[in-house]
Order: sequence, then structure tokens, then C-alpha cells
Amino acid sequence: MSQMISTFILVLVAVISIFLSQAFPRISVSYISLVGGAIIYLIPALGHHVAAFNSDIFIGMVVAPLLFFEGQATRLNAVGREFHHILQTTVVLVILCLILAGFGVWAAAGVSLPLAFILAAISTPTDATAMESVTNGLRSPQKEGVFLKMESLFNDASGIILLNMAALWYVNGYINYQETIVDFLISAVGGALFGFVVAWALTLFRQLLMRTSYNPLNAQILLYVITPFVLYYASEVIRVSGIIAVVCAGLVSNAEAQRSRLLNSRQIHLGLDLEDMITEIFNSIVFVVLGFMFLKIIADDRMTTASLNWLVIGVLLYVINVAVRYAFGRLRLHFSNRSGWIFALGGVHGAVTLALAYTLADMPVRHGDFNLVLMAESTLIILSLLVPTVVFRFLLPKDVTNRDAAHELDQVRTTMVHQAIETVQKMYLPPNVKASVIFDLQSQKQKTRVRDFTKAWLEVVRHPDFTGAEKELEMRAFITAFAQERQYLDMISQSEVKYQDFVFQLYNEVLLAESLVIGPAIDRHEEDPNDI
Repeated sequence: MSQMISTFILVLVAVISIFLSQAFPRISVSYISLVGGAIIYLIPALGHHVAAFNSDIFIGMVVAPLLFFEGQATRLNAVGREFHHILQTTVVLVILCLILAGFGVWAAAGVSLPLAFILAAISTPTDATAMESVTNGLRSPQKEGVFLKMESLFNDASGIILLNMAALWYVNGYINYQETIVDFLISAVGGALFGFVVAWALTLFRQLLMRTSYNPLNAQILLYVITPFVLYYASEVIRVSGIIAVVCAGLVSNAEAQRSRLLNSRQIHLGLDLEDMITEIFNSIVFVVLGFMFLKIIADDRMTTASLNWLVIGVLLYVINVAVRYAFGRLRLHFSNRSGWIFALGGVHGAVTLALAYTLADMPVRHGDFNLVLMAESTLIILSLLVPTVVFRFLLPKDVTNRDAAHELDQVRTTMVHQAIETVQKMYLPPNVKASVIFDLQSQKQKTRVRDFTKAWLEVVRHPDFTGAEKELEMRAFITAFAQERQYLDMISQSEVKYQDFVFQLYNEVLLAESLVIGPAIDRHEEDPNDI
């Protein structure tokens, strides 16, 4: 029961954060969620009901599905084209950051070398979710964006393996290089193979069902949604990387969706809508948890009061990681100076870093060292969010803001609806049908008042439903009106290139609206009472 209450609180605050982000479009929803998480902790009636942080549950139930859907949005052939770059950023770059940050922290902060490498290993994974929060309202360059996305998808496994190596070094007093390399190969390669095989088997099973009469829509979608959860924990049971497994499974699902979208359009559309909803809410939950844990770590007196060593280590980890990434981008990836800084600062840390830090709670690490790791990594996460948020305002061009687009789309939407209404006005229709169609078309402008809706609602309650013939006339009026709207939007999309994506979104709204009025609204077996 306590777990259910905890989940409800986190989801509720995540949803409120999403609403607030619409009211404050210049502020990323991630930062609003961070503040929301902090507020939970500051209100004891809420904070006391939030369950203790469990890194395994957090990664398996929140991070894994996010990575699965992130992989699902990535084309498999794009991964093939960038495979050598993926190896460079998830192996070579990670090892360079580990070595330089490990020795740097050891030399500057006076901690033991194994503890320094634990700190460095935790700081290596980057977070695609967190990256989006620092580019809000800005246009990310495509080339650097691809590198950052591919890196964040696959470098979590590297960080986990290196952390295990450093933790064993901390406990046993020595490094087993051979065991580490073998573990990495088994975990990474095994995770990839397991993810591909299971995902392909599930794909063939779903495709088989879609081509038979045994294709329950809701069950099919549920099977798709639970795939990352089951796959992650199954991978962990057989001791391969669950993170890589869910990413690879997502890549397989991407190709499946491309070749199945017309086989069962309704199923694919519902699946994509559900995926968007889960991604948006889970992304917000990630930062709600981060905000809550930041305050909890501080309030639990986990800061070293005798010194600010944790602050020095956190800053040092961030500076070394950024410097190594910049040098690697310039020398190895052949980026320009500007692109090098984008790549360096774009390595944002977030939920995975905090989750890895908390895995030490299950290891024989001294309490003081554990607290030091939590505070230092929290400092790293905060810096990796704040610094690019400021610097990217000078490095990246501004994107079309939602507010600017909304102003333009209001004009497009208004003209579109007026043309549709003019078309309906010219049609021969019963007065009640014509009035109903025009009211619904007017609501497309999203400017009808609640009073107007209440009046129309009362009309529906007081008067009998349309007859079968009237329903068919209503449907045909809508089809004609929507055809006029699509024709207008098609013309606008070719002239308003700057807002083309937003116009296509409006086009999609029209198609969805048309799908609601075709078919189900007609009951051909209903008799007209006037004919009796």
C-alpha cells in the first residue's frame, strides 16, 4: 500500500509539472519537475509517504522503458552507420574519462584511489532525457545531436561494468583486469544478443497475431508496453546488461512499426499515443525523483561538515569530464571548436548517475565514503544541468517557440475552420444537423466558451438523438468539411515552411477528428419514428 501511495504522489507531481510547463513555456518541464520533487520533501505530509529510493526498481521501472522508447525512436540502420562512433564514445571515451577523472580526484582531493575510481565510474554515463532539458527552446545541431543520443543510449552499460570493477577494487584491494574485460563482453554482447533475439521473437508473435482473427487490440498494446520491464529484469537474471537489451529491443520495434503501420493502423496509432504519454510522464517522474533526492541527501546530514571535499570532487569530476569530451570531440571525432563545446557540454548527467551512486548502498562501502559519493555525484548532476542551460543560449540558435507557433497557428486554424463552415453552409442539410456540424467545427478553433458548451450540452440532453438518415448526413457534412480543411492546410504547408511541422500537426488533428465521425456514428438499423 505504501508503494502505491508513493507512486501516486510522484505521478501526481509529474502531471502537475507538465501542466505548469504549458503556463511557463520558457522554463523546461525538467526544471519544474525538479522543483516539484523538492516541494514534496519540504511538505512532511507528502515526503513521509515517498518510499525509500531503490536503484534497481528505479532503473527497471522508469529508466528501462524510457531507454526502450528512445531506442524505438531510433532507426536501426542509423545505429549501423554510427557503430564505430558508438564504440568510440561508449568504450574509448568512457575509459579516458574514468582514468583521467579517477587519477585527478585522487591527486586533488586526497581520497583513496579505488574510491576515486568509483566516483569517476559513476560520472561516465550520460542521460538523453536530461539533455533535452538544457536545450529547451533551442535548435540542436543534427550531427552533434546524433552522437550524443547514440552515446547516451549505450554508455550506461559501460558505466555499470566499470563501477563494479572499481567497487571490487575498493573491497578486495586489487583490480582483476581479465575478469573486468570478460564481464564487459558478456554483459554488453550478451545484452545486445538477448535483446535482439527476444524482441525479434515478440515481433514475429505480434505480426502473426495481427494477420489472424486472434488479435485482441488491448492485449497486443499491453504486450508491447510491458516488453521493456520484462526484458530488463529477465536480462538481469541471466547476468547480461538489461540496459543494452531494452535499447536493442527498441531498435527492433522501430523497424516493426515502420512496416506495420498500415497493417493495423488503429493498433499502431494507439500504441504510439500510449508510448508518448508514458515517455512524457516518466521523463517528468525522473526529475521529480531527482529533486526529492537532492534535498533528502542534504537534509539527512550526508554532507561532510568538516570540509567541503564533496563539493571539490563534484566540480573536479565535471570539469575533467567536459575537458576530456571536448578534446575527444576535436581530436577523434574531428569536430569544430563550436561543435566540440556542444558535444562536451551536451554530456548531461541525470537519473542513471544518481541510481548508480545508490547501488553502493548494497555494497560493503564505508558510510562516510557512501555519503561523499552521493554529495559529489549530486553536485556533478546539478552542474551538468545548469552550465549548458546557460552556455547553450550563446552556442545554439533559437528554435521556433511554441508561443510564436501558436500565434501563427491560431490564424491558420481560424481561416481553415471558416472555409469549412462556408462549405457546410452551402450544403442542403436539415437545420438541426447543420447547426450541430457548425458548432463542432467552431470548437476546432478552441475558442468556444464554457457557456457555449453548456448550451450545446443541454440541447443534446433535451432533444432526441439524430435518426439514422440524419447521422449519415452529418457524417457526410463532416467529410466534406474536413476535406476542405485538409486542402487548405496542404496549401499552407508549402508556403509556411518555418511552421511546417506545426501545420502537419494540425493536419493530423483534422485526420483524427474525421476518424471520430466516420462509421460509428451511423446506425442503419435505427428506424425513424416519423416513418411509423
